[in-house]
Amino acid sequence: MIKNVQKLSEIAEKPARHIVGLMSGTSFDGLDIALCKFEGDGFNTKTTLLHFKTVAYEQHFKQELKSVFSKEQVNLLKVTLLNAYIGQYFAELILGCLQEWNFPAPDVDLIASHGQTIFHAPFWQHKLPGYSNATLQIGDGDHIAVKTGIITLSDFRQKHIAAGGEGAPLAIYGDYLILSSSAENRIMLNIGGIANFTFLPSDRDPDRVFSTDVGPGNTLMDQFVQLNYPGRYFDENAALASSGTVNGLLLKELLAHPFFDADFPKTTGPELFNLSYLNAAIERSGAAGISAGDVMATLSAFSAEGIVSALKKAIKDDGSYVVYLSGGGIHNPLLIKNISSQLPDCKFKNTSEIGIDPDAKEAVLFGLLANECVAGKGVDFGDRVSLPSVSMGKISFPD
Repeated sequence: MIKNVQKLSEIAEKPARHIVGLMSGTSFDGLDIALCKFEGDGFNTKTTLLHFKTVAYEQHFKQELKSVFSKEQVNLLKVTLLNAYIGQYFAELILGCLQEWNFPAPDVDLIASHGQTIFHAPFWQHKLPGYSNATLQIGDGDHIAVKTGIITLSDFRQKHIAAGGEGAPLAIYGDYLILSSSAENRIMLNIGGIANFTFLPSDRDPDRVFSTDVGPGNTLMDQFVQLNYPGRYFDENAALASSGTVNGLLLKELLAHPFFDADFPKTTGPELFNLSYLNAAIERSGAAGISAGDVMATLSAFSAEGIVSALKKAIKDDGSYVVYLSGGGIHNPLLIKNISSQLPDCKFKNTSEIGIDPDAKEAVLFGLLANECVAGKGVDFGDRVSLPSVSMGKISFPD
């Protein structure tokens, strides 16, 4: 048996696997690094988060990412160089964390790297004949594997698209396997740059389980702050948004996009919800000249309304639900207040109450996808195109 295949077989047969999960989102705040222990697979998976850290990016690196992010036309040389550079950079950050945690790199079985999304292009958005759904993440897995000496799985979203999906959201796989419960109806609401949720009814019927994007989470608020307040990347504690007043006409225009009426599941990104989208809504609503605080208050209400309307549509008359929160948006008190106040019949909790650090959740779930790819026996999600029963992740060996 070839050495690398033999190594994978040995990892698959272990009673427990140590996997580093990585997540780098659209906010460019830093790299989430989660060192996890996975036992079993499928519904028998037991997950233990051993260590977690978000390593903040240097400002220069943030600017490099922004130069190629969510733009139809970019410098191809810069994209090519960043693909390799990000892989090497991620590897350095992983090794630094492992040293800090006093956890030897040879004891890590796998790395699961989400990569850095620079463009997401579902068909419903680009509508180009002859082309299907597409997405692009950079941060080459081979560079991570070679520099760390650890087998690396990366580029998870491509298999989902190849099998008929839109490449997002992928959290449904981990949410369903390790966070669904027969004791209560659950919604796993992740508020990152884009907000998404997984619908987990207590009957665990795979035909009813789904995951979907619902619109902006933090992305428009972050973009507005970064443009108008150089050196700041987000509205800390919602201080700016809390100082303003919601502009009703602007809010109405922001919500006047067919995406919000489209059926579940659906995906989107900053390719749609960006400052150009905001500026067009400001012009249509006659809101030019309103204060930065009023813009931010309205953007917070916009994110909340998109989330709330989607959750109401999902829940309908299906009984009571517990909404478990994760992602950077949980640290925005005004946004959470705007959401929870409109859903009085739902209970709101952080995922920490069911054993998953809310900031680490996405990194952990990509670790789970790697565990399923290497050691999973396969879970049948039925024949829905939006939820293909496939393993995900391209495997890069260190040698």
